Amino acid sequence: MIPLTMAEVAEATGGRLHNADGSETVTGSVEFDSRRVTPGGLFIAMPGEKVDGHDFAAQAVEQGAVGVLAAREVDAPSVIVPPVTEAHRRSVALTGDRDGSGAAVLAGLARLARHVVDRLDRLTVVGVTGSSGKTSTKDLISQVLTPLGPTVAPPGSFNNELGHPWTALRATADTRFLVLELSARGPGHIAALCDVAPPRIGVVLNVGSAHVGEFGSREGIAQTKGELVEKLPEDGVAVLNADDPLVAAMASRTRARVVLVGEAMNAHIRAVDIRLDEQARASFTMVTPNGSADVALGLHGAHHVGNALSAAAVALEAGATPEQAARALSDARRVSARRMEVITRPDGVTIVNDSYNANPESVRAALKTLAAMARMGNRRRSWAVLGVMAELGAESVAAHDEIGRLAVRLDINRLVVVGEQAAPMHRGASLEGSWGEESVLVPDVDAAVALLRAELAPGDVVLVKASKSAALWRVADALLESPQGETR
Repeated sequence: MIPLTMAEVAEATGGRLHNADGSETVTGSVEFDSRRVTPGGLFIAMPGEKVDGHDFAAQAVEQGAVGVLAAREVDAPSVIVPPVTEAHRRSVALTGDRDGSGAAVLAGLARLARHVVDRLDRLTVVGVTGSSGKTSTKDLISQVLTPLGPTVAPPGSFNNELGHPWTALRATADTRFLVLELSARGPGHIAALCDVAPPRIGVVLNVGSAHVGEFGSREGIAQTKGELVEKLPEDGVAVLNADDPLVAAMASRTRARVVLVGEAMNAHIRAVDIRLDEQARASFTMVTPNGSADVALGLHGAHHVGNALSAAAVALEAGATPEQAARALSDARRVSARRMEVITRPDGVTIVNDSYNANPESVRAALKTLAAMARMGNRRRSWAVLGVMAELGAESVAAHDEIGRLAVRLDINRLVVVGEQAAPMHRGASLEGSWGEESVLVPDVDAAVALLRAELAPGDVVLVKASKSAALWRVADALLESPQGETR
């Protein structure tokens, strides 16, 4: 963060000083985990389900924090933020926020982030949203922008009311690009995040079925995702997926210049001659208004082509040439864990750990990647270990059934469905073809691991994927414990 006195923090957040005269200067990072506080930092006293950050305020100062951003008085130099309305509190989903103090601290943190971003006049903010692929694309954008100037991006999927301002506050006077991932649980959430750090470049990847139980329909999801392009300034740029009609239609909702990306003929930045290697890594020719360049991705799955085109569009807007963008994309590697993380054990079994989260679109893409990996070279036996896709509402049974049927149509050799919530996948697979033991429903992770350990053979390739709530990464971790795998 840029240096700020506690008086400036109080003014920016609308708070009041407590146990401080205001001259104390924050020169370090902003942290909500007292264990990560560094000298000169600012500690954010967030209440949680099990512990309350206010109880660690004094400890944070002892560890070097200059002060604390808090919702109530603490035994430390601090800025006490004002309370929020009940309506605002209800709009923030915070576990353990019984008295609204968490929502108040988040509101203060958001105001502080906006204050800092507004002072960084050389900073370009890039916002990324979509039903799937946000984190992978955010990572790609960060990697293609870094050669052009100092770049800040969040770790993993740190994309909510806490992660968004926390990431923005990592920016300093030297930062040229701030890449932010925007998520939403309902209408207005993306617009609110845009107000924290107003983007000049906005990327919308796709509109799928993730969270359809909360939004009611894909059209409802599209309405909310489009809040990003509505917030762009007139001199901004909206990067839209030409291959997704609901995304392409967002062009009418923005004042910004529109750049379409995809395989469609009307895309301004287009991928042609797409081909996959034996690890389902895509190569293609990227066609732009300023020339063409060849890209060879290090990421697994054809679905990353669209993500790469979006990243290239951002890089080109930031001043890169097509050749520079293509080279950066070809050099880019997976950054965030449990997202198409491909690891091969010494015995030749390959684990595709894509277990961080799941929705129907991302599971379809992962299954197609698995099928491609199994087809390439010597045909390998393929396993799909799948769990529940959460937050699908009334569409849940049909969506799970369709995934099971798709596994059969893609000729996946074995389907292991984990947990009763995902049982319609097993039923769908069983009804789609004359499958017998090819599809099996197991009650939990331990049962899945036992089955796989007993039946995996050298050369097999195993996909592990489910929503975060299923914690199916435990299957991948167990399979890699012995023998130890090596990242490829």
